[in-house]
Amino acid sequence: MPDVDSGNTAFVLLCTALVLLMTPGLALFYAGMVRAKSSLAMLMQNFVCLAVVSVAWLALGYTLAFGEDAGAGLIGDLRFAGFASVDEGVPGLDLSIPPVLFATFQMLFAVLTVALLSGAIAERVRFGAFVAFAALWTVLVYAPLAHWVFAPSGWLAALGVLDFAGGLVVEVNAGAAALALALVAGRRLGWPGEAMPPHNLPLTMLGAGLLWFGWFGFNAGSALAANGLAAQALVNTHFAAVGGLIAWIGIERLRTGSATSLGAVSGGVAGLVAITPACGFLDTGPSLLLGLLAGGASFFAVQFKHRLGYDDSLDVVGVHFVGGVVGTLFLGLFASTAVNTVVASEGLLLGGGLTQLGRQTVGVLAATAFSFGVSYLLARGVDRVLPLRVTPDQERAGLDQVLHAEQAYDLGSVRTMGRL
Repeated sequence: MPDVDSGNTAFVLLCTALVLLMTPGLALFYAGMVRAKSSLAMLMQNFVCLAVVSVAWLALGYTLAFGEDAGAGLIGDLRFAGFASVDEGVPGLDLSIPPVLFATFQMLFAVLTVALLSGAIAERVRFGAFVAFAALWTVLVYAPLAHWVFAPSGWLAALGVLDFAGGLVVEVNAGAAALALALVAGRRLGWPGEAMPPHNLPLTMLGAGLLWFGWFGFNAGSALAANGLAAQALVNTHFAAVGGLIAWIGIERLRTGSATSLGAVSGGVAGLVAITPACGFLDTGPSLLLGLLAGGASFFAVQFKHRLGYDDSLDVVGVHFVGGVVGTLFLGLFASTAVNTVVASEGLLLGGGLTQLGRQTVGVLAATAFSFGVSYLLARGVDRVLPLRVTPDQERAGLDQVLHAEQAYDLGSVRTMGRL
C-alpha cells in the first residue's frame, strides 16, 4: 500500500461525499424540468445509478479503467476485479491516500456520468431498460474511456491530453452518449409542437445549488491532496460557474427581454461543465472567461437542437457535450505551467504554440467518436432485448403511475383542501 497522508485522506473523504451529493442534486435538477406526471421516474433513474453503477464499478469498471494496461493504452487488465488487490495502488499513479478511497472517489464520477444520460431520454423510457443500459455502459464505454484519459498508461494520457476532472471522461462522454440514446429512443409524443414546460423550477434551482456545491468536491478533490492546486481548482470552479450564469441570462435578456431562473441555473451548470477539464491548469481570470464562453456557446447550442430535429429532453448535448468541448479545447489556449507543472506545452495564447491545442482536439474527436458509436450500438442492442420506449398510452399517462405506481403530488388532496 502507498504511504498514506492523513490530511490528504481526510480531504478526499470529504470530497467523495460531496461528489456523491451531486447525483441527488442532479435528480432534483432534472425532476423539476420535466412534467409532474414523470418527475418521480426522473428521480428514480438518477437514484438507481447509485446502486447499479456502483456494482458494475466494483465488479469490472474500476479494473478496466485503472488496472495495468492490457495493450496499446486502450483498457486495463482484471487485477482489480471485485476490488481484489485494490490496496496495491494504481500502476503509475503516486497516491498519498488509501487506494480503496481513490477507487470509490472515481466510482462516484461514473455514477454521475451515467445519471446525466437520463436527461436526454426523459419522460419516455422504461425503467428496466435504462437500468440494463446503465450497467452495460459503465463497463463498455465509461471504463475504457477513463483508462484512455485518467490512467497513466492510457493512450490519450500518454499523448499529453489534459483533463483534470473529467471534461472528456464525464462531460463529452455523457453528451455524445446522450445524443445516441435520444436518437434510438426517438422524440417524445408531441415534440416539438406541444409545449412541455418545467413543472417545478424551485426544485430545479435547489438541484442546481447542490450541484454547484458538490462540484467543489468533484474538481478540487481531483488534485487528490489538500494543497494549493486543490484550492486553485476550487476557486476556478466557482468563477467559471459565475461566468456561465452571467453569459446565459445576459444573452436571454438581450434576445427575449427576460432573464429566467432556468437560464440562470443552465448557465451556471454550463460554466461548471466547461471548467471540469481545465480547473487544475488555469489561472482565475481565464476561468471566468471560460465560463462566459461556455454559457454563451451552450445557450445557442440548446436553441440549435430544434433545427437538427433531435429530442434531447433536458439538453444534455447542448450543455454537457458543448460545455465539455469548449473547456477541453480552451486548455489549448490557456493551459499554464505556472499553475500545474504537469502541463508540458503551454496554451497558444501563453506562447506555447499549437501543440496542446492539437492534443486537446485529438482527445475531443476520439472521445466523441468512441462514446457515440459504442453507445448507439449498445442502445440498439438493449432495445432489441428490452424495448427502451414505453407505449404511447403509457407516455401520455405519465411514467410515475405507469412504471412506479406512485405520483409525486397528491393533487386530489390539494383540490379537496381548496374546497374547505
